[in-house]
Amino acid sequence: MTDLRTKTEGLAAFLDQEDGAVTVDWVVLAAAVVLLALPITSLIGSAVNSSASSIADTVTDATD
Repeated sequence: MTDLRTKTEGLAAFLDQEDGAVTVDWVVLAAAVVLLALPITSLIGSAVNSSASSIADTVTDATD
């Protein structure tokens, strides 16, 4: 009987823990940040590439 009570108390303690749920919340939030960052990175990357090309052309023209 004591063994069954110990197992039942252990199961109740396991179900009361919220660490796993908090971990899942943080994983979902991290995934959302990554998914939102991808299109932003694409937009910024193309703008930076365009600006870098413009700067390179200006420097090339100035040194000729």
